[in-house]
Amino acid sequence: MKNENEKLDQLFENLENQWDIQEMDNQHLDRFSKKMVLKKKKRNYSFFYAVAASVVVLLSITLFYTNNDKPRELKFASKETKQTDSIFTVLIRNELEKVKEKKSPENEKIINDALKQMKSLDSDYEKIVHELEVNGESKPIIYAMISNLQTRISFLQNVLQRIEETEKFKNLNDEKTI
Repeated sequence: MKNENEKLDQLFENLENQWDIQEMDNQHLDRFSKKMVLKKKKRNYSFFYAVAASVVVLLSITLFYTNNDKPRELKFASKETKQTDSIFTVLIRNELEKVKEKKSPENEKIINDALKQMKSLDSDYEKIVHELEVNGESKPIIYAMISNLQTRISFLQNVLQRIEETEKFKNLNDEKTI
C-alpha cells in the first residue's frame, strides 16, 4: 500500500507545474448559469412524439384489423336456431363465392343483378333477425328466417345454373362458327 501511495505522490509531483490553474473571469459563472437555464427550458418532445405516434399506429391497426366479418350472433335465439343460422350462412357464403368466381364479361350482368337481389334478401333477413330479437322466437318468425335462408341458397344455385347454361351456349356458338 505504501508503494502505491508513493507512486501516486510521485505522479502528482511530476504533474505539479503542468496543472491549469488559471482562474476563470467573473462572467463565466453567469454564462454557465444562463446556458443551464436555457437547457432546462428547452424540452425534448421527441420522446413524447414517438409515444404518441406509436399509440396512433396501434389504434389504427386495431381499428383496421377488427374483424367486421364476425359471424352474426343471434342473441335471443335458441341453440337450434343459432346452429341452423350458422349452417345456412356457411352454405350461402360458399354459393356466393362460387358465383363470384364465375364472373366474366359475358355473365357480368347476371352476377351484378344477382348480387343486388342478394342484398335485398339480406336486408329482409336482417329485418327477420330484428323481429326475432324484439319478439323472441315464434314459429312464424323461425319459418320466415329458414325460408329466407333457403330462398337465398336456391337463388344462388339458380344463378350458377344460368351462368353454366350461358357458358355452354357460348361454347356451342363458338364451335359452330369454326
